[in-house]
Order: sequence, then C-alpha cells, then structure tokens
Amino acid sequence: MSKNKATNQLWKVLGTGFGVAVTLGGTVGTGILRKPGPIADQIANPFLIITLWILVAAYALLGISTVLELSLSIPKAGAWYGYAERAFGRYIGFLVGVSSWLGTVTALAFGSYTFSEYVGILFPFFEDAENYVAIGTLALLWFFHQLGVVMAGKSQEWLSGIKAVALLGFIILCLMYGSGGMWHEPSASPKGLPLWSGIMTALLSIFYAFDGWHTAAYFTEENANPVNSMPKSMYIGVISVASIYVLINISILYVLPLEDVRHSKLAAADAITLLFGQNTGKWITAFLAISIFGILNTQVMFAPRVLYSMSRDGLFWKKASEVNALGSPSFATHLTVGMSCLLLLFGKNLNERLSDIATFFFVASYISGFSSLLRLRQTEPQLLRPYRAWAYPYVPSLLLFISILFLAGTLVQNPSSGIYVLLFIGGTYALYRSLFQKPKQQDSLK
Repeated sequence: MSKNKATNQLWKVLGTGFGVAVTLGGTVGTGILRKPGPIADQIANPFLIITLWILVAAYALLGISTVLELSLSIPKAGAWYGYAERAFGRYIGFLVGVSSWLGTVTALAFGSYTFSEYVGILFPFFEDAENYVAIGTLALLWFFHQLGVVMAGKSQEWLSGIKAVALLGFIILCLMYGSGGMWHEPSASPKGLPLWSGIMTALLSIFYAFDGWHTAAYFTEENANPVNSMPKSMYIGVISVASIYVLINISILYVLPLEDVRHSKLAAADAITLLFGQNTGKWITAFLAISIFGILNTQVMFAPRVLYSMSRDGLFWKKASEVNALGSPSFATHLTVGMSCLLLLFGKNLNERLSDIATFFFVASYISGFSSLLRLRQTEPQLLRPYRAWAYPYVPSLLLFISILFLAGTLVQNPSSGIYVLLFIGGTYALYRSLFQKPKQQDSLK
C-alpha cells in the first residue's frame, strides 16, 4: 500500500522525473552565474577554468555511484543521517542529522533573504522590506508544502524545467552573439604558487556550486520503484547539471573579455547587458529570483525528511514523525520553516556567519557518507546491495580523501569557524546524552 496514514509512513509516489528535477533544483542556483568572475580573476585561463569545472563534475558523478549504493541498501528518508546512524551508531547519526538539518535551515534563511534582495531590485516597493519579504516567502512555501508530497513533487518538476529552459536560452544567445571574449585573448594566468593558490580557491568555489548533487537520495523512501528509477534520475540529473555548468562558463567567457569578467560580480548579467543593452540585465535578475525560489522549494521539501527519519528512530521528538493526510511530514516542516524565520529575525550578519559554518557541515556530511560505505562493506558484508559503487574500495576512498581536502580548505578560508564547530559538537553531544541516549540495559536487549 503506497499511502498509509495510520502508521505515519511517507507515500511511495515519486519517480524518475522528480529525481532529475530535485537534482537540478537542489544544485543549480546563483553560484553558476556569480562564480565565473572571481574564478577568472584567480586563474585567467579559460581552458584551465573549464577543466576545473569538469573535474568537480567527475567528483559528483563518482559520488552518485557511492550514494546510490547507500540509498538503495538503506532506503530511508534523510540521506546522510541514515547512512551514518547505520554505520557508526546513534550519536554519530544524531550529529550528522542535526548538522545536516541545521545547515539546511541556515541555507533557507540566507537564501530567502537573498531572494528578497532580488525582489527589491525588480520591484522597488519592497526594497527596504527584505526581512518581511523573506519571511513571507518561507510562509508561502510552508503553506504550499502542507498540500502534500504529490503537489510538491510536481511543483519541483515545473520550477526545474523553467530553470533549465532559461539557462539553455542564455547559453544559445551568448554563443550566437558573442565575439570570442577570453577565448580569443592570450592566456594571462599567474605562474607558480599564485597559480596553485588560485586553483585551490577556484576548486572550492566550484565545489560549493555543485553542492546538492545528492539531493534525490533524501527521497529514496518515497520513490515508487527506487532500484529502477534512482540510478537513472541521479545520473541524468548530475550529467545535466554538469553540462549546463560547463556550457554556461564557455558562453560567459565567449562574450566577456578578461578585464570585464574578472571584475564582474554577476558575470551572466554583464554578458547579457554587453550583448543587448542595459535594460536586459533585469532579465538575469528575474532568473536569479526564480532560481533561488526553486532551491528554497527543494530545501523546504528535503530538510524535514531528516527530522522525520531521526524522530522515527528515537533521535528526535516523536511528533516530528507525523505525516499529514497528503503525505507530507507536517510537524517537521513547521519546525524547519519556523527555525529559518527565527534566524531571519536576528539579521543578515548572523546568517552569513552561520552560512560559513553550515558549509563546513555540508562537506562533513559527504565525508560521513563515503566513510559509511567503507565501514558497512566491512561490518555488514551480507547487506542486500541492489547497486554497488564503482571500483570499490578505490573510488569511495578517493572521494573520501578529496572531501577531507575540501573540508580542510573550508577551515583555511574561514579559520574562525573551527571554534564554532567544536562548540556545536560539544553541544550536540550533551543534548544527545541528556535526551536521546538509550539506557545500557535497553541496548543489551537489541
């Protein structure tokens, strides 16, 4: 039975189209339109820039094979939380789950504020009401997601489709009307240590732009036929994202010369403005607003699944496992949106700081996932694995190593975040011990 209200089970109604849409919706955001400028300033070589984007795309593609093994052998809502809890026990699961959820809550707050800034540009009436617009946006999404998983899934497909068509249109216009840009200029990239430093900075930026490649794994439990549809949806989704990213970079660099692109804060808007005049830049602003709204829609959908799964396992308050009559984890959605609204009331500066810390935990989640696969292969060799990661143990080990390097890079870029991370770990441990740790006599009866 796919719809079970009595036992608070999620509905198994999602399919391949949703998986592709949620990958696009959860990954493609403002980064791809903003990052080309700072990256070109660091490297100044279009061939090297495209190579770096392809390398990180390969990382995401290899990561899909690892996540597929985990998601199809442990088909639980919540992705990284479920894998870590199964592989390393309840506290590590609790830590990964809480950090994953809070990271998304922070991203929701920061993203909704950014969305409100773009609304203010498009409609000056809202220019000085960013917080109200941001909270109103989250309230609208909250209301919409009370209407059920089917409606939410269809909306994600539509938003992702609009986003993909707009990006393809941008690519075609740039390639049709551009005159060569950086591609026709001699390379001006730095040499020696400055070049390697620029490459590392660029890789971190590209890595963050690809964050979200695993989003479909949050919904494995709700997939009608995950063994058949999940591999198709996740690979198609990541290949689509990677293709769009590479083509957008090629297009922007084909329009803008180096001196223009390296000083650009929003390279896509500058490219369209150069080609078609000053008034056309607002079209990019409108697209950015739609793109952010699509990501917010995805986050409001997947973040509650983490709390739902934790609650069902006794690692969060029981009420968060409630599923409403239309298949949505209702109370977990209330908590997710409510916490994001609360963060907005504290202002943009706090959210920027929390966003930096959240980046650390997003990368740490990757590490927990790749580590979980390696550990579960050792501790549970008989676990049913409908899909197996490529070239085990080499690919998961390589991905783990690369993720650790990226994690170190986040600390180098934001060294002050380290103390907050330690405080967070200490706080979650105390919370776990006081509220959710099972007594030893219960553990012995498992």
